[in-house]
Amino acid sequence: MLYKEGEAGESVVPWADRGTNSDLLEFWTAYPQKSEGTKALVIACGLGDDAEQFEQWGFETTAFDISETAIRSARKRFPKSRVKYSVADLLEPPPEWERKFDFVFEANTVQALPVAIRTAAIRRIAAFVRPGGKLLAIVRGRRADEPLGELPWPLTRTEMNEFVRAGLSEESFEEYFDNEDPPARRFRGLYERP
Repeated sequence: MLYKEGEAGESVVPWADRGTNSDLLEFWTAYPQKSEGTKALVIACGLGDDAEQFEQWGFETTAFDISETAIRSARKRFPKSRVKYSVADLLEPPPEWERKFDFVFEANTVQALPVAIRTAAIRRIAAFVRPGGKLLAIVRGRRADEPLGELPWPLTRTEMNEFVRAGLSEESFEEYFDNEDPPARRFRGLYERP
């Protein structure tokens, strides 16, 4: 609904920054990853900025969102793009995507989902990673003793461990505060499928 209103100029999509995720750029500057000859998947790509960044880094990039309007807007914003934009549901993705991607990027999707379906969503995200492939997840975080609060609902460290229970190994995990006002706690985890 928000994407439709945004497309019509009736509202602003609050999470559509129209620029690459700054936490992704910070990670990539510190830990550049192999991209030549590899395939990337961007989860819930919105208006396409992160997907376009992966394409610029040299990945053959697929990006999806459940919103048809978001995908239409991404294609309109980047008419010469080589990114394969698709409308898809994270909980019922195309079966041919399973274990297909060398690098999967998830930012802020799981935190927008009700707690009851988070484990299923995390398992779906992990299933996209091929053997030897990696997943970078960036989310709002909270301590286990903090209340869930309002949407977006921050994840706990225990919830982030679902990526490991889904068959990935944790390469690194960072907890930090971003530059928002007020600052928000973030978790950034890099995972690999053995």
